Amino acid sequence: MALALGGKTFKLKFGHRGGNQPVMRHESGQVEITSQNHGFAVEAGSIDNEAIQTHVNLNDNTIEGLEHKRLPAFSVQYHPEASPGPHDARYLFERFTALMAKQRGE
Repeated sequence: MALALGGKTFKLKFGHRGGNQPVMRHESGQVEITSQNHGFAVEAGSIDNEAIQTHVNLNDNTIEGLEHKRLPAFSVQYHPEASPGPHDARYLFERFTALMAKQRGE
């Protein structure tokens, strides 16, 4: 999503691998233990005009989630379907289905 919005990425010195990456959700301050497998991150500040940062990796302070400022689009750079905790990422799926229902006019 960041690249599609004209943002920049960079190669991480140590990629985010495994099911033990702590990520904080800015909206609530809640920390989720996530499953990740990526070697690049979004350059902070490169998409400020288009999106806001919603999640941050607590190990290295890299961006893990974005939300478009005007369009119904958001993304995370981890695997919410892995469900490391019983309810950690459920809200992402609920939010996605709510956005789809709204677009259909429901």
